[in-house]
Amino acid sequence: MDASNPGATLNGAQTLVRLLQAEGVSVAFGIVGGKLAPLLHALSQSPMAFVGVRHEAAAPMMAAAVFAGSGRMAVALGEMGPGGLNLAAGAGCAFNNNLAVLLITTNQHRAAAYPHSGMFMDMDTRAVLAPLTKWNAVVSDARRLPELVRTAFREALSGRPGPVHLDIPQDVLVQPVTWQHDEFDLPPSRYRALQGPRPAACTVAAAVDVLRRAQRPVVGAGGGVVAAGADAEVRELAARLGAPVVPTQMALGGVASSHPAFIGHGGLIAGDAVKQAFADADTVVSIGCRWSSWMWDEHGPLARRSHATVNINIDPSALGAPALHTVALQADALLALQDLLAALPFDVSGDARWLPSLRSTRAAWEARLLALSAETPSDATPMHPAAIAQAVGQALPADALAVFDGGHTTFWSNDLTPVHAVRTRLHDPGMSQLGFGLPYALALQWLHPGRLVVNLTGDGSFGFTLQELDTARRYGLPVVNVIHNNASWGIIRQGQRSQLGFEMGTSLEGTDYAAIARGFGCHGETVDDAAQIPAALQRARASGLPAVIDCRTRFVPHPASPAFGSMNRYGWDALTRATRPPPAAPVPTP
Repeated sequence: MDASNPGATLNGAQTLVRLLQAEGVSVAFGIVGGKLAPLLHALSQSPMAFVGVRHEAAAPMMAAAVFAGSGRMAVALGEMGPGGLNLAAGAGCAFNNNLAVLLITTNQHRAAAYPHSGMFMDMDTRAVLAPLTKWNAVVSDARRLPELVRTAFREALSGRPGPVHLDIPQDVLVQPVTWQHDEFDLPPSRYRALQGPRPAACTVAAAVDVLRRAQRPVVGAGGGVVAAGADAEVRELAARLGAPVVPTQMALGGVASSHPAFIGHGGLIAGDAVKQAFADADTVVSIGCRWSSWMWDEHGPLARRSHATVNINIDPSALGAPALHTVALQADALLALQDLLAALPFDVSGDARWLPSLRSTRAAWEARLLALSAETPSDATPMHPAAIAQAVGQALPADALAVFDGGHTTFWSNDLTPVHAVRTRLHDPGMSQLGFGLPYALALQWLHPGRLVVNLTGDGSFGFTLQELDTARRYGLPVVNVIHNNASWGIIRQGQRSQLGFEMGTSLEGTDYAAIARGFGCHGETVDDAAQIPAALQRARASGLPAVIDCRTRFVPHPASPAFGSMNRYGWDALTRATRPPPAAPVPTP
C-alpha cells in the first residue's frame, strides 16, 4: 500500500457491500441470521435495500425475477447450514432459466470449516450449491473479496447468464482490511466485458445467403433476445422475411400478441399454428434459443435436420446441440441481428401465402379457446379455466405485469393473457418450480411500485410459497394472486386415472385461500363466476393490500396438452425397444 495515500479500514462485510454498490446492486433478499449479522449491519448503513422473506427459497427466486424483469443483478442471502440449503430451490430456478443472481452464504469460522469439524449447522455449502451455479467459491480471506466478487459478476454475466455463489465464513465478515482509497472506484468495464461478441463477418455472409433463399422461414426467439435487448431487431427481421415469430417462454413479448408476425409463443403449447409452422418451414432462424423440451415433439427439437437453420447464440454450447444448424453465429443477439439486417436486402421474396396461412390457423385456435371460455358455470360445475384466463386477460391494464405459475394452469394464461412487451410476462420454463410465482411477482412489484402485478397460479402451486403473503404485507407490495382453484393436483390426477386407473394423494379440497390471505392481513375473496372477476380485481387494487382472488374452477385438459406431452416421447420408443427382451424362439412343431 502507498503509505502517502492511505485508505479506509473496513471489515469483510463492509467491503462486500461497497463492491456490490460498485456493480449497481440495489437490493438483497433473505432472512436475518446471527452469523449474517455483520453483513446485515453493513447493509443497514448503505443505500441498498433489504427485503426479509419467510423462507430462504423465495430469496433467489426474487433475485432471479429482478434480473428477468430488469436485466440487473440482485443478491440472495442464506445463513449457514439450513439457510444455505434452503437457497437451492430458488438457485435451481435461476440456473435452469439462465438468470444472473449472486448467492451469498455464511459458514462456521475458518478454524471449524472446510473441512468442517462437527459443529451444529455444519455444511459444505459450496459443494451443495456448485451444481446449481455457474461458478462458486469460498472466501477464505477478506483481502480476496475484490478479486472474488468481481470474478463472480464476470462469471454471472458473461456468455449465458446464470447464478453464482460466494460462501463467506463468519470471521471473514468481521476481518478488518485497510484498502487503497481508490479500491472501490474500479468500474465494471475494467474487469468484465460489457458487450459482445460480434459475429464473424464470414458467418454473417453465410447466414444472409441462407435467408435470401428462404421461402417459408420461421423465427424462434429465446431468452437471449431479451437479455440482449434485441426484440425490435427480431421484429424487423421478421418483417423483412415475411416470417412468423415464435417466442419461447423466456422471450414472452418478443413480438406482442397483437403483432402481425405473432402465431403463438412457448412452443407447442401455443397450438396448431406453431406446429404447422415448423412442419412446413424450409428455414429456421434461431435467436438466443437453447431448444429446451418446450420446443420439442416426439421427434426432438422442432428445428429439424431438414431445415436450413441459422443459429445465433452467445453460448457456444448451445450451437449444434440439441438442434443442428446450417450456419452458426456465436454472438450477442443484438449485435448479430444488427449485422444481419445491415447485410440483408429489403426485398427478400419468399412465399407470400406463408404468414397469412399461419395467421389464419392461429385465429382458428384463438376462436376455439374463446368458445371454451364462454361456457357458463352451474351450481354443479365450477367455471372453466379458460373463462378465468380470458376474464383476467381482458381486465388487465396495458401496463400490467403478470407471472404464470403452476403446471397445466399456465397453458390457459399463456394463450389468453395479452402480451405487449418483453419483461412483462414471466414464467419458469427451465425448472418449472411450482410456487415461484408469488416471489417473482413480489420482486416485480418492488421494481415497479406503481403498476399492477398479477400472479396467475394454481392452488397446488400457491401452497408452496403462500407464506410470502406476509412478506408482501410487511413491505407494502400489493401483488394480486389469482388462483385457479380446482381443489386438486389436476394434471396428476388425470394421469393417475387415465394411465394407471388409480388415484392417490391428489385431493386438495377444503382450503379457503381467501381466508388465509385475510389471516395474513391481506385482501381475500372467493369468486365462482368469471363475470365477477373484473370487479374482484378492482376491489383488490382499491384495497391497497396484497390480495388473493380464489377462483373456484374445475380441471379441464388444455387442447395443447397432447402436443406438449409428445415431447416426453422423444427417444422413448427407441429406449423401450432397447430394453425389451427379445421374443421367444418359436417352439418347433413335431
